[in-house]
Amino acid sequence: MTAGAVAGVLEHTVMYPVDSVKTRMQSLQPDPKAQYRGVYEALKRIIQTEGLFRPLRGLNITMMGAGPAHALYFACYERVKRSLSEVIQNGGNSHLANGLAGSVATVLHDAIMNPAEVVKQRMQMYNSPYKGLWDCVRTVTRAEGVGAFYRSYSTQLTMNIPFQAVHFITYELMQEQLNPHRLYHPGSHIMSGAAAGAVSAAITTPLDVCKTLLNTQENVALSSVHISGHLSGMANAFRTVYRLGGPAAFFKGVQARIIYQMPSTAIAWSVYEFFKYFLTKQQLEQEARARPL
Repeated sequence: MTAGAVAGVLEHTVMYPVDSVKTRMQSLQPDPKAQYRGVYEALKRIIQTEGLFRPLRGLNITMMGAGPAHALYFACYERVKRSLSEVIQNGGNSHLANGLAGSVATVLHDAIMNPAEVVKQRMQMYNSPYKGLWDCVRTVTRAEGVGAFYRSYSTQLTMNIPFQAVHFITYELMQEQLNPHRLYHPGSHIMSGAAAGAVSAAITTPLDVCKTLLNTQENVALSSVHISGHLSGMANAFRTVYRLGGPAAFFKGVQARIIYQMPSTAIAWSVYEFFKYFLTKQQLEQEARARPL
């Protein structure tokens, strides 16, 4: 859990500015001043026009959620993977066990991260009306109720369960090739993590666009298709995205999403594997000393 918490905070922190760009690029009806051609150009313009720290807005709530969410996520993954591998493969590596363990871990992770995601994405948007974290929480609670923080939970799960299943299967598959003895090997963890992040991010981008719309409740976009009140439900989000931009709209921000996910998952896995190795090293040394020659 400690290894997972540290990995989660670092994963979300290091690449956070790119995540801010991704949220804006997924806007279905962006302000003319917030239309970007690429990730680098977007970051440059945001810093020039809105200030150096603008891409970091919402980072505080992300860090508050990421620690406990990832602690549960990795602990649950390891436990469920071990239990299922015993049943399915007699303790050997099983891709089915890896995928199922990742899916179960996602349910716990998203229960904690979903409210943080709502606040984060609303603060990342161009011309965000909120003064800060607690102002955003108070305003959303008053105007839309507590349920607003879980409005995208079903979409988040629908996106993250396949995302994490593909993510863990790809990671474990890469580890089989690059690190078959499953020793601590930083290079293999970085390569496997980056590949897992890229593949799973590309596949699930359409669901991420829908999640962003549900989280931000983009007023200009919703009013342009005559939706009054609040948009809820994955099916409604899919229909709205299609009406606003056709099939291409489902892949808005795909480049930023892959650029964000590749290093993020590489960082998460390398940090997680390092701390897992570091925290269990003493126990392994004691076991080695106790073993008869």
